[in-house]
Amino acid sequence: MSQYGMVIDLNRCVGCHACSVACRAEWDVPVGVDSSKRKQRRSWVERLGPDATPHGLAATYYVGLCNHCDNPVCVESCPADKVSVIFSDPKTGQKKTLSVAATWKDPFNGTVQIDKVRCIGCGACADSCPYTARYVFEENGTPKADKCTLCVERTAVGLEPACVHTCLARARIYGDLNDKKSDIAQYVGKGAIRLESAKVKIGPNVRYYGNKKDISLLTKNSTPTILAEVNYRRIFIARMLRSSLKSLNNLKTI
Repeated sequence: MSQYGMVIDLNRCVGCHACSVACRAEWDVPVGVDSSKRKQRRSWVERLGPDATPHGLAATYYVGLCNHCDNPVCVESCPADKVSVIFSDPKTGQKKTLSVAATWKDPFNGTVQIDKVRCIGCGACADSCPYTARYVFEENGTPKADKCTLCVERTAVGLEPACVHTCLARARIYGDLNDKKSDIAQYVGKGAIRLESAKVKIGPNVRYYGNKKDISLLTKNSTPTILAEVNYRRIFIARMLRSSLKSLNNLKTI
């Protein structure tokens, strides 16, 4: 099985924001914050420092996106009704049937995706993500969750993710982490790290590579230390609203 992900090379990143701009343009990402004050973004670049580290003065960037984790808590927290979905491996033709809610982890490429049709817009997945990589926005008047998909729509036809294609410094390395010959696997072999802490170990598949002082500054400022609690009150309200809308639509068709 494949596990696609990304490595951010901090030695190359110049903080130009071309990646996040390209992402917004490619996927029409709204500007602003959602109802829970989360920034609406699929990809972002945050400046860190200058600040002192055990290895000297450092200034670097936190280049963030959905981590497509090994054990994504967002998938566990989705309250949408589960349905049976058949997944196919484009390389081998192998098929696998899974029962999934409105967000899931693909068994063949390892990416975490969202079904916008079945998403009830409750925000439970966004609340549970320790990396704040999800947000909720209004799509045709209906709230829906959104995040980075690793551009599966582009990679399916042989293109690079928009952020990778646009990166001027080639600081984003995309590929299959399970392919030992891939460039991304080589970075992992050289010491690319995950942003994990004692209480947040869910296997993020975005990793970071750089010199000691920059990595020290990044981990100090950007490593999540707690798993958020799911807001079940919001889930209940969203379900009630969805049920009411269905009833109203049914009445209109009578």
